[in-house]
Amino acid sequence: MRFVVVTGMSGAGKSSVLKMLEDIGYFCVDNLPVPLLPKFAELVSVQGENAMHQAALGIDIRSGEGLATVNKVLENIEDLKINYEILFLDCEDAVLIKRYKETRRQHPLAVGGRIEDGIKNERKKMKFLKQRADYIIDTSQMLIRDLKGEVDKIFVKNEPYQNFYLTVLSFGFKYGIPTDADLVFDVRFLPNPYYVESLRKKTGNEPEVRDYVLNCKEAGMFLDKVEDLLVFLVPQYIKEGKNQLVIAVGCTGGKHRSVTMANGIYHRLAAKNYSAKVEHRDVSKDALRNK
Repeated sequence: MRFVVVTGMSGAGKSSVLKMLEDIGYFCVDNLPVPLLPKFAELVSVQGENAMHQAALGIDIRSGEGLATVNKVLENIEDLKINYEILFLDCEDAVLIKRYKETRRQHPLAVGGRIEDGIKNERKKMKFLKQRADYIIDTSQMLIRDLKGEVDKIFVKNEPYQNFYLTVLSFGFKYGIPTDADLVFDVRFLPNPYYVESLRKKTGNEPEVRDYVLNCKEAGMFLDKVEDLLVFLVPQYIKEGKNQLVIAVGCTGGKHRSVTMANGIYHRLAAKNYSAKVEHRDVSKDALRNK
């Protein structure tokens, strides 16, 4: 039997994760009163013909004063020899604020007050659960499909999971540096396919452009050095409690060189089993302007 406690910051995606788990066969209960948690754990751990093999329980700030007793309740569940896992959904404050404003919902701890204050208070109250979590997913840069991919990786494929998510993002300097970038690399030192007539309208996702860029020996050297840097940096960020990193790779228009090199960095990170995705922010902007 697999018993999962799904928790985290309000607005970070807990409800979506519970629906995803339900879709893959989990029996899910959300916002159960805290005093009933041990009884629920006992029920789902019962063996036999009608036993539940997968169950998930949602806990969040809506538990009110009962949240303060969750630590003790979890210890009681451990005393009953019931195994459980904790999945914590986190998100940057600025993204949470944006989500609340877009949905026009009230934060549970900010009724009549500022959303920022509610999030700050919630983060303090939820800190102990984040510290106990087996898995931490930061949804700040994730689409629903990305989140589903992470959930499948943990609960369907049972792959080893690191509580750290990497986004490799290509961009064009003429459209501005991404505001959420943690690291920025400038690849305008590489030969520009834009000046090759047959490559101008293609992108770094196409073999002809990729081969043209990577045919420059400095491109391979750059990838080697960035890989070495990230292999050093990622464990340091994890040690300091960081859950995600946005690596921005820029060229002039964000269509050729940056796309090729972002893809190269992504493939190297994926080969090291990091949870990562690649995005190309500006790859289609010139095409849209020319329509």
